[in-house]
Amino acid sequence: MKMITQTSELEALCDKLRQSEFVTVDTEFMRERTYWPKLCLIQVAGNGAEAIIDPLSNNIDLNAFYDLMGNANILKVFHAARQDIEIFFQASRRIPHPLFDSQVAAMVCGFGDQVGYEALIKRLTGGRVDKGSRFTDWARRPLSEKQLAYALADVTHLRDAYPILRKHLKNNGREHWLAEEMAVLESASTYDLHPEDAWRRLKLRNPGKRALAILIELAAWRERAAQRRDLPRRHVLKDEVLHAIAASPPDTVGDLENIRGLSKGFSRSSMARGVIEAVAAGKVRNLDTLPSLGKARPAQPAPGAIAEMLKVVLKIICEQHGVAPKLIASAADLEQIAADDKANVPALTGWWRELFGEDALAGKRGTKCLALENARPVLVERI
Repeated sequence: MKMITQTSELEALCDKLRQSEFVTVDTEFMRERTYWPKLCLIQVAGNGAEAIIDPLSNNIDLNAFYDLMGNANILKVFHAARQDIEIFFQASRRIPHPLFDSQVAAMVCGFGDQVGYEALIKRLTGGRVDKGSRFTDWARRPLSEKQLAYALADVTHLRDAYPILRKHLKNNGREHWLAEEMAVLESASTYDLHPEDAWRRLKLRNPGKRALAILIELAAWRERAAQRRDLPRRHVLKDEVLHAIAASPPDTVGDLENIRGLSKGFSRSSMARGVIEAVAAGKVRNLDTLPSLGKARPAQPAPGAIAEMLKVVLKIICEQHGVAPKLIASAADLEQIAADDKANVPALTGWWRELFGEDALAGKRGTKCLALENARPVLVERI
C-alpha cells in the first residue's frame, strides 16, 4: 500500500475527493515526548477514493488537504474529532467545516457514553476493526503493509457506517441536536490555548487563596515553557512539584533546593528564574481577582434531595429518549440547577433544555412529580 508523499499526488487525490458528498477523516499522531502533537499520518476516504497521506514527507505541502477540509460543500466525518481538529487548527489555523462527529452522534442516538469506535462499527455495519497495530510508532518509516491497512481501515469502516448513523439521526428527528454540538467543535475558541487557564488541569487540594494565586502563576509559566520547548508539561515540572512550591513558596533560586521533587541542581538551571518570578507574581496578586474553584456554587446550597431528584429525572428522560446522560448534564450541573433555575449550564439551553431542562425545572417547581409505574420511576404531571 503506497502512501501519498508528493504534493502533486495529494492535489490529484483532493481533486477526486471534491466529487464526494462526504469524506471520512482520521489521523495518527504522537505526543508522548512533545507538547505539540506530531502529525504522522492522515487517512481520508470518499466516494470511490481512499488514501493515506504522509505529512512527514519532505516533498509534500498539505494546503490542498486543508482546502478540502474547508470546502463547505463536503461534509467531514470524524470519530471523536476533537484531537484531530486541534492538530489541524494548530498546523493551519483552519477548522474543518462542516463537521460530523460519529461519537457524538452515537451518544445523541443512545449508543452510550463515549461509545468506542470498534463497538460502534460492529453495531452499525457488523464490521470488525482490527486493533492489532494500535500501539504502532507512527513516526517511524517505513510502515508495514499491516500497519497501513490498519490505519486506512478506520476511515473505510467509517465511510460505511456514516450513512447508517445519519439515518438514525434523521428518523428520530435529532439532527438539530447534533448541529448544536458540532458548533462547539467548529469554534476556534475550543482550541485556543491560554496559559492563564492551565491551572484548571491541576487536581486542587483545597489550597488557601495565596497558594492558589501562586499555583495559577506557576501553571501558566509551566505551560509557556512547555510550549516553547515542545515538551510535555510533566517534563518541565510535575504537578506534585507545583503543589510543593505553592505550599512552601521560595524567595530565591537557592530556596528551590529545599523543594521536594525538584531534581538536584535545578536551582542552577535556566528554568529556575522563571519559577521564582512566577512565585513572586503569585505572592503579590490581588486575591480578589482569583477565579472561583470548580463549579460555581450558590451562597445557600440547595437541599441535597433536589439534586438527587434531578438525577432520577435525568435517568428517566435519557432512558425514554435513548440519549447518553453524560451528553446532557454532569452531577455538578445538576447541583447548580437544584440551587438556581437560571444556572449557567448547557442543560438549560438549546436542545438540552428541550429534552431535559424544562422537565427538571418542572420537577423543582412541583408541577411534575416522580411516581412508580410497573415498579419503574416515571415523571408525571401533578394533578
